[in-house]
Amino acid sequence: MAKANIERGRWPGRKDLQPGQITRISVVNKDTGATRTVIDLPTLYEAPNWTSDGKWLVINGGGKLYRLAADGSTGLIDIPTGDVTGINNDHILSPDNSEIYFSALGKLYRIPFDGGVPRQISNDYPEERGYSYWLHGVSPDNQTLVYTAVERVGEVVRGKLSIATIPLAGGPDTYLVHRPEKSDGPEYSRDGQWVYFNSELAAKRPGHANIFRMRTDGSGIEQVTFDDRVNWFPHFSPDGKWMAYISYETGTITHPADLDVQLRVMPTEGGEARVVVELFGGQGTFNVNSWAPDNVHFAYAEYPFPD
Repeated sequence: MAKANIERGRWPGRKDLQPGQITRISVVNKDTGATRTVIDLPTLYEAPNWTSDGKWLVINGGGKLYRLAADGSTGLIDIPTGDVTGINNDHILSPDNSEIYFSALGKLYRIPFDGGVPRQISNDYPEERGYSYWLHGVSPDNQTLVYTAVERVGEVVRGKLSIATIPLAGGPDTYLVHRPEKSDGPEYSRDGQWVYFNSELAAKRPGHANIFRMRTDGSGIEQVTFDDRVNWFPHFSPDGKWMAYISYETGTITHPADLDVQLRVMPTEGGEARVVVELFGGQGTFNVNSWAPDNVHFAYAEYPFPD
């Protein structure tokens, strides 16, 4: 956990660490809670993806993408992205791991796994609309991306957060959830029948999100988590049997950085959620799917203050 005299609950868009803080990429066993450190890094890195062959983790830092061996045997290996910079923690892998899809400065792109010249997927909107794409999921058939659509409302730059889709090959954007309550973090279930997401649809206080699911056309919305904590970013094991997510303390607004948080797991078909690991983190810890192919381990980023 963190020292008592550091700043807590920092803005999710923070660009650096605090003095004495590090990024630690870690792996946890969902059954035992046993953890291991993959790598410690002196600057801010976020959001590990785990490749389906078990060999690599993909992370972002400083507006760029990197990969490193999942067993910690390598340092960071740059993934070239041409002239595109400003890559954030909204990056995912294609089902066959041949490509990386990512958000950068409000747009969506695709590149080969080893890097290359990015191809833009997203549409261009008038600047005054303030439309941004925050990528979170790809359909199992690799045909559709699901993302958070962010739009300006008056003077509020991120005034509206909705769930939308776009064909991977490019095409029209389609809203699935487009309501005043903010929704974020969508991911397809492994059978392709549902989109899970976090939302304030049932919130009795501002910013209080829980996990929901809906059919892929936006119908049949159902609440999945019901506790008083603030739950974000549902991610599914490769076999589809388990959902992991990050859980904040009651009263947290959105998903800030630098707080004591929990990573929880629950059966996808329903059941009690349990805490797998507690850590100091938040934004950047668990934004993307990071399950290992063994359906037992998943990776995450934490931000401790080692002595």
